[in-house]
Amino acid sequence: MNVGANEFLIAGNGAFVYDMQKKEIIYKNYIERQKILKIIKICEENNIFYTIYTPDAVITKTLAYNSLFYNNENKKNALDKKININITEDIYNYIQDYKKGDFLKITICDNDKYIFAGIMNKLRKIRNVDVLDVGHMSRKLIKSGTEEIEIAYFYTEITNKNVNKWTALNNLIKILGISKEEVIGIGDNINDKELIEESGMGIAVGNSCPDIKQIAKDIVSDNNNSGVAEAIKKYITNV
Repeated sequence: MNVGANEFLIAGNGAFVYDMQKKEIIYKNYIERQKILKIIKICEENNIFYTIYTPDAVITKTLAYNSLFYNNENKKNALDKKININITEDIYNYIQDYKKGDFLKITICDNDKYIFAGIMNKLRKIRNVDVLDVGHMSRKLIKSGTEEIEIAYFYTEITNKNVNKWTALNNLIKILGISKEEVIGIGDNINDKELIEESGMGIAVGNSCPDIKQIAKDIVSDNNNSGVAEAIKKYITNV
């Protein structure tokens, strides 16, 4: 199925919009280096796992939680589709020396509910950032030989203020001169909340978290059973 989706790309949970034809970023809202460094210090002082994202790479101290999942996904991806995972022991100095300032987000993970709640309280005191409020554990399956192993953990995403998929998409809507009623938003997790709520047609895939299913106008198959393709076939009649 070809829907001609080769014009724009929204990435980093809405931190930037990329024009694929002109090969340029047309909208961006990156998190500042000093805020990243402040968050790193909090994580290091509290022995909390964190991962930093740029448009080109995932930066982590070790393969665990979400970076372990991405590393496992790399085994299935073609060479040109692999995620660049940079493993470095001293992330603080790495970020200080990093030449660009294109920090999309930082994710923080822990499998202890109470430790995670404590770090969330500290993070919410940082000004001019958005801390995603996730009330459930993330659960992902990774393959180990013929077995599937579940990794489960509490997590949050920290971005610059007002970064989300809907804000980025709304900027693109203005550029294209269309209305939000013409937009289909498909998602599965709490960071898709605004996208599902504001789109003309907000759709949840079958394995979405309960909060997203509650606000969606329709629910399709899960993303392991072509849920997105099902939604496109159902609502885009010329495909």
